[in-house]
Amino acid sequence: MSETTTEASAGQRGLLKSTGLVSMMTMISRVFGLIRDMVIANFFGAGLAADVFFLAFRIPNLFRRLFAEGAFSQAFIPVLAEYKEKRTRAEVKDLVDKVSGTLGLNLVLVTLLGVVGAELVVSVFAAGYVYNGQEHKLALAVTMLRLTFPYLLLISMTAFCGAVLNTYGRFAAPAFTPVLLNLSLILCAVYLRPHMAEPVMALAWGVLIAGVAQLTFQLPFLASEGLVPVPKLGFRDEGVKKILLLMLPALFGVSVGQINLLIDTVLASFLETGSLSWLYYSDRLMELPLALFGITIATVILPSLSKEHHGNGDANSASDFSDTLNWAMRLVFLFGIPATLALIYLADSLIATLFYHGEMSVRDVEMASLSLMAYGLGLLGHMLVKVLAPGYFSRQDTRTPVRYGVIALVSNIVLNLILVWEYKHAGLALATSLSAFINAGLLFYGLARGGILRIQPGWPVFLARLLVANVALLALLVIVDPGIQKWLAFGFWERFAVMLLICTGGVVTYAASLLLVGYRFKEAVR
Repeated sequence: MSETTTEASAGQRGLLKSTGLVSMMTMISRVFGLIRDMVIANFFGAGLAADVFFLAFRIPNLFRRLFAEGAFSQAFIPVLAEYKEKRTRAEVKDLVDKVSGTLGLNLVLVTLLGVVGAELVVSVFAAGYVYNGQEHKLALAVTMLRLTFPYLLLISMTAFCGAVLNTYGRFAAPAFTPVLLNLSLILCAVYLRPHMAEPVMALAWGVLIAGVAQLTFQLPFLASEGLVPVPKLGFRDEGVKKILLLMLPALFGVSVGQINLLIDTVLASFLETGSLSWLYYSDRLMELPLALFGITIATVILPSLSKEHHGNGDANSASDFSDTLNWAMRLVFLFGIPATLALIYLADSLIATLFYHGEMSVRDVEMASLSLMAYGLGLLGHMLVKVLAPGYFSRQDTRTPVRYGVIALVSNIVLNLILVWEYKHAGLALATSLSAFINAGLLFYGLARGGILRIQPGWPVFLARLLVANVALLALLVIVDPGIQKWLAFGFWERFAVMLLICTGGVVTYAASLLLVGYRFKEAVR
């Protein structure tokens, strides 16, 4: 084995180790997230109060994806990685200081505008409330948004700290940070809710408290690297200008999914009460495998791709870059396809297991399961977007994903308007799924056409093995699923135990089937 091959294998083993670590932290966060959503479903169901909270929480989260994990991180990490490789430690620290000050100032201004103009913001995001004359929902949403909107500032600065830590190989702390949000919402729902005149306001306070806790949690880890930011304005700084130039087109390109979510929110506000909640609960279940695999892999490979792009510029660097993308795509298919089957076939069972208690009704379960099936169809597309987009951003190309994002966005709008009439909230979820595949296909086409991504040998055999294993998994699900009526008749712990057995049996069946058809899991690090 050559020295180059050995180094590449070691690099991929390192990526797999990092991916495993982030997955573990993300799994902990998502478990607490599911508990959080179960608590919310128990106390508020899918009624008016839940709809309004999900709206007030979704708005700052949309902007968060633009200013934080979305456009900003994708533009900041490649530049920071370049500084780390080619500049002095003092220059890296200076960049961190100036980016924190420049980003922070912009976030403060946006946050102030959001709080002061909360009524206008809600009128845009929930136009249906205004159109249908739902004054109580509108007033409650405005009040809640004034508490939740500052979360944008806090979580965006948290994401900035996390991006710095990721660049320096510190993945665990940023991946664990979301647990604090989930804990805050759980505690506020249980203990603060009884003391509020409007009980659902406890959740808005939970969001604000979580933002403070998440930002504070990151600082000791930055201190250990000597990179706690001392904010400075740096609009004229070379590195800051480079990040801003990369970020502007990425504001749209990488956040197509969030803009799609905005469109879904606006249209859902015209539908019956409960539609926003049904979409939220089903989207949360779809986000679980997306976060565990798609987002985790993307988080890990972006710094690696950036480093490979800024390597020696020789054939080995280009080959390593392509190999990393191939590795990421294989993991997406390996985990994404069985997760898709499970979300679709077990949709009503999953919703019933987690949310059918307290204020959640049988109809809520039925409606949420329809949108979960629709979201589940697009899981693989969403995961591919997450791992293919870094192939552009790591090369500091933010314009190409924008062009593809525009096409996907327009497609989503058209599909929304076509499907919402017949399928209501499930049509909105289906349109989002279809547009994700359009976006993923265009990203793949662009990388392949430019010679950046070259498909490695072995893909046909790999896909054939996956086909056999997934057929075996689906057969098991058909055999063991007792049906929705029995699920609803079970108590909570019975549903939980049976679902745990089904999931365990599915994992064992899938893994054993892969081994029987010749797949070896060590291939994931080759």
